[in-house]
Amino acid sequence: MSGCLAGMALAMLAPAWAQQAKPQEVYTCTDKQGRRITSDRPIVDCVDREQRVLDHTGTERRRLGPSLSEHERAAQEVQRRKEMEERARIAEERRRERVLTARYPDEATHQAERDAAIDQVEEVTVVAHKRVQSLKAERRRLDQELEFYRGDVTKAPALLQRQIADNEQAQSDQQRFLATQELEKRRIHQRFDAELALLRQLWAAQRASSSQWAPPPGAAPAQKK
Repeated sequence: MSGCLAGMALAMLAPAWAQQAKPQEVYTCTDKQGRRITSDRPIVDCVDREQRVLDHTGTERRRLGPSLSEHERAAQEVQRRKEMEERARIAEERRRERVLTARYPDEATHQAERDAAIDQVEEVTVVAHKRVQSLKAERRRLDQELEFYRGDVTKAPALLQRQIADNEQAQSDQQRFLATQELEKRRIHQRFDAELALLRQLWAAQRASSSQWAPPPGAAPAQKK
């Protein structure tokens, strides 16, 4: 009788043991040969691809991403940084475009600022030209003094030699300054030309966007509530 009772107890406990023996998670994937593999632990043959993790009912609980080597992780990080930098660059570009169109709502405004920038350079250029003319007049006077020494600077007094040297240096400095101002005017025109080309595109896009929302001709205006 006791043996019969023991057998019945084992038979009742067997389903519980079987349920406990079932794996809590099942990993499944398709390897590079196209084979479908199932295991109770992460599958080595699928470390390079995604694995589905199922519970004992077959319901997907999560997915296990491919395991990357150190080199692959480094390459992935580089790519991630490049994508972040590109997104930041595009965002900054859009911000600059918004600032540009707010500053220059039309071409007349843009041209007025170009003219003002050029005028500033022209003002200092005029002053520099006057300085050059003054230095040339001074040099003519020094040359007249030098004639007394038959045009030989080495025979002139030290004071006259220093005045001539200072005059030549000052004229050279002014000529370099004038050349710099010409380069500055060229840079200003290049900058405004580039801005204008971009602004024309942005203005056209704004007009196109506005026309899409404009009411059709003859449409009655919206009633105020």
